[in-house]
Amino acid sequence: MIRAVITSILLVALSPSVGSQVGTQGPRLTLRDIQGRTLRLNDYKGQVVLLNFWATWCAPCRTEMPDLVRWQRDYRNLGLRVIGITCPPETLAQVRKFTRSIKVNYPIAMGKANTRAQFYKGETLPLTVVIDRQGTIREVIEGIIFPDEFEQKVKPLLQEASVNTRGEDVYSQISRRGRCALGRALLLPR
Repeated sequence: MIRAVITSILLVALSPSVGSQVGTQGPRLTLRDIQGRTLRLNDYKGQVVLLNFWATWCAPCRTEMPDLVRWQRDYRNLGLRVIGITCPPETLAQVRKFTRSIKVNYPIAMGKANTRAQFYKGETLPLTVVIDRQGTIREVIEGIIFPDEFEQKVKPLLQEASVNTRGEDVYSQISRRGRCALGRALLLPR
């Protein structure tokens, strides 16, 4: 475990800068998920998206996945969408088996050799790209996304007012349905 953490830190420290992607619109990305469905990044406009590049053989990737599962569960109704994208070489059978074993609750797409390069030129894994509701890349997080980074970099994007696909304000919709737990999620620190 210590070796994996040290390796992750070294990869982050030695990776090239990716600042040029931050502030730009996300690319027109279309992939197939592990169920064979088409996944288009443009379909997620109006949501806060965490694109998480990972691999089954990557120990830091496996370490952060329970947090991604928890955040997807806790913040889905506020517009969070986690999307996992595998980095080759991976087989569909390996990915299905692994994601089933940890009960992943978000879509997993099979990445291609050039998929990650559309967002980032380095080799670091895991890699998380934070995309706001307008489709703008707000952050590129090299290595594990820690809970404090989620609080600082993602949660504020979730708190920004949003309009759902039917043109309704999400917060009005929440209050109409009386979802107290969602209101508490916005107001109380976790």
